[in-house]
Amino acid sequence: MSKVKMTPSEALVETLVAEGVDTVFGIVGSAYMDALDLFPAAGIRFISVAHEQAAAHAADGLARVTGRPQACIAQNGPGAANFVSAITAAYWAHSPVVAITPETGTMGIGTGGFQELDQMPMFQRSTVYQVRVNRPERMAELARRAFYMAKTENGPVQLNIPRDYFYGVCEDEIYPTLTISRGCGPRESLQAAARLLSEARFPVIVAGGGVSQGDAMAETVALAEYLTAAVVNSYLHNDSFPSDHPLAVGPIGYCGAKSAMRTIAKADVVLALGSRLGPFGTLPQYDIDYWPGEAKIIQVDRDAKVLGLSKRVDVASCADVKEFAAELLLALKALHLDRTVNADRMAGIDTEKRIWSDELKSWSTSADRPMHPRRLIRELALAMPKGSIVSTDIGNNSSMCNAYFRFSDVRQHISALSWGNCGFAYGAAMGAKIGRPDAPVFAFQGDGAYGISGIAEVMTAVREDIPVIAVVANNFEWGAEKKNQIDYYNNRFVGANLEQNPDYARLAEEMGARGFRVEDPAEVGDVVREAVASNRPCVINAIIQGGEAVLAEPFRRDALQMPVRYLEKYAHLNAGK
Repeated sequence: MSKVKMTPSEALVETLVAEGVDTVFGIVGSAYMDALDLFPAAGIRFISVAHEQAAAHAADGLARVTGRPQACIAQNGPGAANFVSAITAAYWAHSPVVAITPETGTMGIGTGGFQELDQMPMFQRSTVYQVRVNRPERMAELARRAFYMAKTENGPVQLNIPRDYFYGVCEDEIYPTLTISRGCGPRESLQAAARLLSEARFPVIVAGGGVSQGDAMAETVALAEYLTAAVVNSYLHNDSFPSDHPLAVGPIGYCGAKSAMRTIAKADVVLALGSRLGPFGTLPQYDIDYWPGEAKIIQVDRDAKVLGLSKRVDVASCADVKEFAAELLLALKALHLDRTVNADRMAGIDTEKRIWSDELKSWSTSADRPMHPRRLIRELALAMPKGSIVSTDIGNNSSMCNAYFRFSDVRQHISALSWGNCGFAYGAAMGAKIGRPDAPVFAFQGDGAYGISGIAEVMTAVREDIPVIAVVANNFEWGAEKKNQIDYYNNRFVGANLEQNPDYARLAEEMGARGFRVEDPAEVGDVVREAVASNRPCVINAIIQGGEAVLAEPFRRDALQMPVRYLEKYAHLNAGK
């Protein structure tokens, strides 16, 4: 294709189209209005949100369910600054989000003008690539590079554009970026992994987020079946292996499955597929120090920087998980292993799953009103249609979901992960619903997190007809923090209580959504089914117990200590007083 005459705004918009972007999230602003004017004619839907953080979360959610780079855009200065936390969430999720950040015009940089801010340093540690358009003639070239890097490095990118560079005339060529695969990795690593697994007494597979992102579930299932290897989901990646598979034992990590933890503790070889083996996802839980310290570790990830970062590994491969798993199966078959199912392993897996299922059920059967949070989550998990997508926020109640939500396919569990910023779930759910309009999409949040983002963004969902179902676990408190104040600070509550919460169901109705208030666990299933059938934005205000009534691990117990006070004025605050 030869170069043609166009404006820089046209070059940017045409590059978005070439990259398959048909939805952009943001808040209307003068800095990029020249490009915004072109969106409708280009076939790009602009979703105007209530806060830029939700725009970046929505682009993240859309990227996670589609597997393609997605875009958000903000006004320069404060608008771009509001992206920072959400882009960091995308960074830790390895989500290809292109944050387009117009900045002060070139003639005003350094003068302290209106909404001026040096926007590049803010994103330096939370993006895989940054570029400032330094000439309007380079708009298409550098925008194209941004999308290429987001796709290739599997993470968020910042495209920074001086606002006067949207104007002018240039000659540009528009074409899509290449898609590059990491391949199956070094042949030596494949052979070494095959040898370790062939000799393993009790191999266990950790299916990480890379399995879901890399569409490698079928290959992981084939490996597990060939080896009769139990499979655990890495922390908050419950969609990385089908939960109903006989070899699935559940997720490890905070509030995960004891069956998974007790199973991986027996491993002599661990195959970590698409997982960085992050510390928060491998810490002791339920007083089980489950990580098998003596096991041989095989770690496979497309990002070489995470290999061996958190755990010592014996075999490491920078590879595409899907291609590595397929080639590893061939290498194992070449060794002529006994292909018969290991009956003893299967029996042990079945036993662990049954014990955990019974224990989990015993925690989740209370008929109290208001509901115990575990009963709410259990009823919600039972009522959600198969194939539903769920975004989960951060906090004790959201973390409890780790033990209950089960998925049959990839790209169905969208979580805040280890960045853990409150207010993630609703924006991410909006993006996920746009990407998967055929699937029911739920946003699960506590009342604190819902207050940060959900309330305002319900208006976005109504205005834009995005039928997301918000489930608010409403205990009128910051639950994780209150739990810590109970366990460590002798019930001294500072800033943890939210007694004046409104009725979120009535508030939703005022904004044009459907609203449901539920306190009886027996009503949860009917409410969920009605919300799904309505195909409208819905808010389920689920009134639950909080405080001492909640059976939960202290949040971040690894980071807390019993307080000791030395100054006389604080002596009465010592532990136990």
